[in-house]
Amino acid sequence: MAEVEIYTTMWCGYCSRAKRLLAEHGVAFQEIDVNAQPERRSEMVTRAGGRSTVPQIFINGSHVGGCEDLQALDAAGKLTPLLAGSP
Repeated sequence: MAEVEIYTTMWCGYCSRAKRLLAEHGVAFQEIDVNAQPERRSEMVTRAGGRSTVPQIFINGSHVGGCEDLQALDAAGKLTPLLAGSP
């Protein structure tokens, strides 16, 4: 199973949608709340190539983008194989 990290904030609707989609795929993920851990926000921005909005999602260390990017991968049938990969 893939290693999934998702940078979030508590009140973000897009974050909730992304987490729900990952849960529907039966994937465990590490959630990093950048409001609860503000020092992690700069880490997120650096890893995400300058993107500063949440969520920012990484699968096996590779940046896949935000919620809409994750949904597009799912709609294209590319998310399941990506999540099945090993780190």
